[in-house]
Amino acid sequence: MAKTPISADSHITEPPNMYKDFIDPKYRDVAPHVVDHPERGEIYVIDGMSDAIPMSLVAAAGKDPSELSTRGAKFADLHRGGWDPVAREADQDRDGVGAEIIYPSVGMVLCNHPDMDYKRACFDAYNRWLQEFCAGLPGRLFGQAQIALTTPEEGIKEIVKAKEMGFTGVMLPGDPGHEDYHHPDYDPFYEALVDLDLPISFHILTSKNDMMRNYRGPRINAFQTIIRGNQDIIGTFIYGGVFERHPKLRLVCVEADAGWAPHYMYRMDHAYNRHRYWMRGDELARLPSEFFKENVYMTFQDDWTAFKFRDSMNIERLLWGNDFPHSDATWPHSQALLAEHMVDMTQWERDRITHDNVAELYGITLQ
Repeated sequence: MAKTPISADSHITEPPNMYKDFIDPKYRDVAPHVVDHPERGEIYVIDGMSDAIPMSLVAAAGKDPSELSTRGAKFADLHRGGWDPVAREADQDRDGVGAEIIYPSVGMVLCNHPDMDYKRACFDAYNRWLQEFCAGLPGRLFGQAQIALTTPEEGIKEIVKAKEMGFTGVMLPGDPGHEDYHHPDYDPFYEALVDLDLPISFHILTSKNDMMRNYRGPRINAFQTIIRGNQDIIGTFIYGGVFERHPKLRLVCVEADAGWAPHYMYRMDHAYNRHRYWMRGDELARLPSEFFKENVYMTFQDDWTAFKFRDSMNIERLLWGNDFPHSDATWPHSQALLAEHMVDMTQWERDRITHDNVAELYGITLQ
């Protein structure tokens, strides 16, 4: 690599007492926390949600596939770089990464909590902790604030605060608290995002319909469902005219891969050209694929098809990430993977996908 790669999708491992230590005291007794389960090992439990979060997969980067399990993890044995910025620097250096865009782990599940006030309190606690975590390794950790978005008005207050706290972007839940994302009520919110120069991110597994619960056949078939929530969100923004009304708004589709995008864009255009009249689709000034190529960024790790079909997409909207320390991570073998997958690329293409695109999107300059 001529330029040091920047991971557009990396994560933290929330420490056992993070939420209790940083949450509004009103919620301290019910804050998410770790318990030691006799059979499953240490797991995160969330008040009001039936699903516990096994720590073993949250920090399984570098393990052999045969070793992946939802049982038996102890927090003390996980990658320390998941919560310690000093240790994180060594993890970055080992993988040949100069900086990372940071997303949550437990916070992904919290996106679907039914109590909006509780969710906002948890997100506020996470943002306070994340601010300190990123400050521990300045210039190499760039956090994305979690926004509850109970209403558009509250959302504006949240993103203003996120900007004041030094975050370079915001992560929205797959399902907002008021209407859906294409509703005109959100127009002032999107205008504020553009004015604040904050991209919005949607991560997989943060929508109600992509939680790997509804699937057919063997359980492994559920893995195929996790990108569909993000696809639905992108379609909502495009068909709903959000990008037409706010052409400078930038949306990041996180960890849903990108190799599917050429066919998805074709399918969107086909639906618009052939079926928008009887399906009551709004008239757009441009084809859906044009909005997709301009306004939608996509992160991926080892998606060979994304590299192969890059010319059918907008190369300046493709973002590589290592997904450390999650079970799908390419760490610590990212350099070898990139060398193999980018062997036929020009230097300009390599630099755009691994460095320039993400640097420009988030205003990053490596020291």
